[in-house]
Amino acid sequence: MTTKIAVLGAGSWGSVLANLLTENGQTVALWSHKASQVEEMNQHHTNQAYMPGFEYQHDLMVTDDMAEAIKDASVVLFVVPTKAIREVSAQAAKLLIANHQKVTIVHAIKGLEQETYKRVSEMLTEEIPSANRDAVVVLSGPSHAEDVAKKDITLITAASLNEDAARKVQKLFMNSYFRVYTNTDVIGAEFGAALKNIIAIGAGALHGLGYGDNAKAALMTRGLAEISRLGQSFGANPLTFIGLSGVGDLIVTATSSNSRNWRAGNELGQGKSLQEVIDTMGMVIEGVATTKAAHELAIKRHVDMPITDAIYDVLYNGAEVRSVITGLMQREGRAEIG
Repeated sequence: MTTKIAVLGAGSWGSVLANLLTENGQTVALWSHKASQVEEMNQHHTNQAYMPGFEYQHDLMVTDDMAEAIKDASVVLFVVPTKAIREVSAQAAKLLIANHQKVTIVHAIKGLEQETYKRVSEMLTEEIPSANRDAVVVLSGPSHAEDVAKKDITLITAASLNEDAARKVQKLFMNSYFRVYTNTDVIGAEFGAALKNIIAIGAGALHGLGYGDNAKAALMTRGLAEISRLGQSFGANPLTFIGLSGVGDLIVTATSSNSRNWRAGNELGQGKSLQEVIDTMGMVIEGVATTKAAHELAIKRHVDMPITDAIYDVLYNGAEVRSVITGLMQREGRAEIG
């Protein structure tokens, strides 16, 4: 039996996931708010602004009418920028309520809300009434859209407090090149997904400055320690951070030029200003906003995150990258564990 799945968000990741689900034999309606993008994808099966050169499944239906996308769907997958999730989920909620429709909510978004510091699943449960959702599932892990489009072997995690829902999502997405594991640690999965973007900016900056593998390995290792500390302060399982949505996602994001966060850091390391980087990127750099949220959240919760603080100083206080690296290296010696 096929399942109708509404995918909200037609950027690189949303469109590739919609294509994968269509390839898996599911009935997929991909929603975009851009009429020109909808026309291009339906007529030419391309999405040149986000995935140049890639041809989508011809039976993938794309629409700018969210009501059409959501009608009769049993799963709604959100893949929009974090800053848009409130607006998009509120719009979806109105449609679900009007349809007396109950769905499994899935999201593949990696960020924290500004000011409230809430995770995406928390925002979704606030905007979508419990009567219209049976569960919320988080998709996270090392998964560049460009590699999934090429059918490179990819492993991710479906995390949910509802294990049946996680297994349902697992079955929908699994195929010969895309493997999904389940997990019940939603907090850990979401913090790992969001915070690794901060470390990826730092890794890109090191590359832009000409530092070698030793420096990058040090940054990722100590960065993972920070991610774990903050996540555990909210009750996350520390083992999650050595899994796919933790170290796995960190490795792929902090080492690949496919990562917008890595590319942003690389350009910062080469001397560009943050505004110059944002202006030329063309897509949302989630790690920039997440750095601010994580920095402020760490202060509130008294969690030590020196790398995050240093990257915050570069992004928001205009600090010079080399000077913050020097500051990190000259910190007082301490034990690695404990």
